[in-house]
Amino acid sequence: MIRLQNVVKRYPGGRDALSNLNMHLATGDMAFLTGPSGAGKSTILKLIGLIERPTRGQVVIGGEATSRISRRRIPAFRRRIGMVFQDHKLLADRSVFDNVALPLVIAGVGHRETARRVRAAVDQVGLSGKEKMLPAMLSTGEQQRVGIARAVVATPPLLIADEPTGNLDPELSFEIMRLFKRFNEVGVTVLIASHDLALIERLRGRRISLREGHVVAGYEPAAAGGRHAGPT
Repeated sequence: MIRLQNVVKRYPGGRDALSNLNMHLATGDMAFLTGPSGAGKSTILKLIGLIERPTRGQVVIGGEATSRISRRRIPAFRRRIGMVFQDHKLLADRSVFDNVALPLVIAGVGHRETARRVRAAVDQVGLSGKEKMLPAMLSTGEQQRVGIARAVVATPPLLIADEPTGNLDPELSFEIMRLFKRFNEVGVTVLIASHDLALIERLRGRRISLREGHVVAGYEPAAAGGRHAGPT
């Protein structure tokens, strides 16, 4: 599903956020990108979502090299990826329903089908009955759930998240991560950037550790039938 091959990402000023990075995540897998601030976690997610492009190397998503995707095709490409952000990026003047429906509206999905999918997505994240509320009327955890519902409403095969629990307390964080695991259990490939190692251990999640733009370890708990592995 995701393959990064010899990827370099250099920002103005000569700083390499990623340096000859190699990484692979198979279809149906779930993994956590970990590492200190500046290790390259967010940069990887931006490359996957075609928010940015690599300086060198190849990024392949679902068998397609992103270098072959023209600017005109980026919106269609992004419909295959659900993206969740730490700061939610919700439209403050729109209801929960309208925020969740946005990807479907952009894709031209009919009103009746949009309503059906929105109700299903909102129910999946435990917010049924709050469709008419504005984001400001919700708690921080509920706002993050709206962001997740919006990311999955179009049933994308790939879900990526950048520090989705960074502003939440430990129990709310665990609930949000369990949502991601539920989507993974029905076949969605999930990649999450997180600094919360205790939470990842609690979830018994596979970890891809980064340092200074390199993959330094890929870890799967042995007790869960996994294996220790180096960079892939």
